[in-house]
Amino acid sequence: MKMQSNEFAPEGGGSCGARLKQAREAAGLSIEDVAARLKMPSRVVQSLENDDTASTGAPVFVRGQLRSYARLVGIDLEDQLSGTPLASTAPSELISHTHTPRYRRVYEQTTRRAIYIVMTAAIAVPVILATRPHLSNSGNVQSLEMPANPAGAEHGAAQTAQSSKAAATPPQRTPLVASMAPALSQIQASKTLTLNFTGESWMQVRGTGGQVLDEGTVQAGQVRSYTLGEVGYVKLGNASGVEVRKTGESVDLAPFSRGSVARFTLSSDGSLAPASN
Repeated sequence: MKMQSNEFAPEGGGSCGARLKQAREAAGLSIEDVAARLKMPSRVVQSLENDDTASTGAPVFVRGQLRSYARLVGIDLEDQLSGTPLASTAPSELISHTHTPRYRRVYEQTTRRAIYIVMTAAIAVPVILATRPHLSNSGNVQSLEMPANPAGAEHGAAQTAQSSKAAATPPQRTPLVASMAPALSQIQASKTLTLNFTGESWMQVRGTGGQVLDEGTVQAGQVRSYTLGEVGYVKLGNASGVEVRKTGESVDLAPFSRGSVARFTLSSDGSLAPASN
């Protein structure tokens, strides 16, 4: 038999769950009504009213669920929550077990060097092309003596003017950096799974072999990125506070969510599927 937690029952007065249940009944709401409005399973509502925190998830999620329930029925639980372990819950330390393969480091170094070479060429080539007309014009020194044949002189002057005009117009070159940078960003985005945390959330990321790659509570504003080929399983608490992007496109977590927790697996080709646990 599962034991219920008493850590939310102060010495003077009812527990948080008892107060929530009393306020719900006074408002004429059923457990199903509360579950529908808070978008959480009915069993979670019952667990909160029974002060059964063992089955509702991490303390940070229990604290948020209690506050949402209290706001719905119009009561204040802050005084009671301040004296419970929920008030002093600290985010667990993130321990990264990710190992960067050697081929990936070599690829990144080669990419950076290629970008440097292309940028150097993009700067140097236009400078060289711009100075070529001046160098070629320096050899076209005309004699001050009048030619014996005026017609020939006019023909030669016309040819010289055409040559100077052609030399003064350098060939147009397309910048290489502008065309290469989008291609590199598209290659990188097509191989990554990105987690953008817009709210406080607990997460766990496992590799294709079942090993833990990342785990812990993440604050709002942080971003986690992983290579698609190395991720096999993802679990997100408070899924509404996490934006998931695969190959740069947003992923709808509704098919993978139960209550406030989303779970999904990734196949070798990067496709997502619901996970049972």
